[in-house]
Amino acid sequence: MSHSLNEIEAMSKRAGRGAGLSWGLAEEAAKGTRWLSSFGFPGTEMLAELLMLNDRIPSIDVSPVSLRAEVWHAPARRMSPLIAGASLSDCAVRLLERGSITMENVSLPLLAVPFMGGAALRLGVAVAAEWDGARVATDGKQLCVQGDPEALEAKHADRLVFFAPAEMTGRREPVMRADVSADSWEQLGGFSHRTFAPATEESRLRGAGAGLSDND
Repeated sequence: MSHSLNEIEAMSKRAGRGAGLSWGLAEEAAKGTRWLSSFGFPGTEMLAELLMLNDRIPSIDVSPVSLRAEVWHAPARRMSPLIAGASLSDCAVRLLERGSITMENVSLPLLAVPFMGGAALRLGVAVAAEWDGARVATDGKQLCVQGDPEALEAKHADRLVFFAPAEMTGRREPVMRADVSADSWEQLGGFSHRTFAPATEESRLRGAGAGLSDND
């Protein structure tokens, strides 16, 4: 199925909220999914997989234990790329001062990449991320990619390292629409439905055509 980037962002935001993400993180996840999709990556598929992987798991279990540690890790021994990316953006100045930030056991590392854009714009320099067989860099507007699709779309990274400043090599051209698998769209739709208020007897009676009066 082909969807506009606006449709992808809207669905991703609702799904993020339905999966229990905060409003802020759901919005950032949606923007990130749109951003990845605009560069030809399967953003919706990866977001759906992440939401299913971490469904019903407390966010603290997949969050960095300490942002001051030499290597970031999460209690569950797998870190959410959304929380990791948001934390990286918050630590943008520290990234530039240290030159790099390393994270261990990050799920679907590509989902952390859009957050690099905000860090790059804040710092005024390009930011890069590397994991086994893959390297991506962004200045906040353009995206540069090196590595084969299997490595770039890895489900897990033992070590994810962010660098700043970075070189921009291997620019990828953006697209206006994205192909989305029916399964991932359905999965995101399932999460988004959790945001709907359950019907009550009163709401059903107030619905169109649901009145009890008989005017015949």
